[in-house]
Parts: sequence; C-alpha cells; structure tokens
Amino acid sequence: MPDETEILRKELDHYRTEREKVRRIIGQIGGQSSAGRDRAINAVFLSVVLAVFLFDIVRHIAGLQIPAIPPVLTLEVAVLLVSLKIVWMIHRQQKIDHFQFWMLNSIEFQMNAMSGRMREMEQALERRPGGQATGEPPGQDLQS
Repeated sequence: MPDETEILRKELDHYRTEREKVRRIIGQIGGQSSAGRDRAINAVFLSVVLAVFLFDIVRHIAGLQIPAIPPVLTLEVAVLLVSLKIVWMIHRQQKIDHFQFWMLNSIEFQMNAMSGRMREMEQALERRPGGQATGEPPGQDLQS
C-alpha cells in the first residue's frame, strides 16, 4: 500500500499537469503566450503617437510651415491611433470575457450533471430493501 507522501506527490503531479493544460489553453486565446506580441504592439503605438506629437511640437516651436501637412493633421492622426488602440483593447477584453463565460458555463453544466447523478444514487439507495440515504459511505450498513 503506497504511503501518504507518495499519494500526495502523485496528486501534486496531477495538479501540475492540469495547471499546464489550462495555461496552454489560456495562452491560445490571448493569455501569456501573446504577452510579447502585445508588448510589441503597445510599443509601436506609443512610439508612433509620441513621434507624431514630437513632430508637431518641433514644427510649432521652429515655426516650420509645411503646406502639405495642415497644423491639426498630426493631432488628428494621433487621436486616430489612440482610438484604434482603444478598439483593439476592447476586442481583446471581449475574447477574455467570452472564454470566462465558456469556462463558467462548462463548470455549471458539470455541476448540474453531478447533482443529477447524486439524486439518482439517492433514489436508488432509497429503493433498496431497508436502504435509506444516511450519508454513510457505501458498505457501512453491510457490516452490521
């Protein structure tokens, strides 16, 4: 018979494998595995917005008049980029919310299925001759 330490070690290994499976699934929908890509996109957005603002500030300080670029165009481009970033963030959050809803729905379905099986087992115990659902583990009433 395995000792308690070995049983706990097996349970811990099982927990770790399940945890890794969940991490991979979450990574596929935009979790940890896409964090590097998200950082790169954020850096590009920030760099472009800062470059546009710095260009506009330098142009106003130096008094440069570029006829092809109206004074408010750079501001409009920066606002457009920030708006695109907000839309992208909303899209990412919707993916996460959808996944959380799916997980919670799946858990609820499993709980309902287990509850139904428990009810069926209780009814089967009550139908047994002399059997009552006492909450004792199976086989306890056979010893007496």
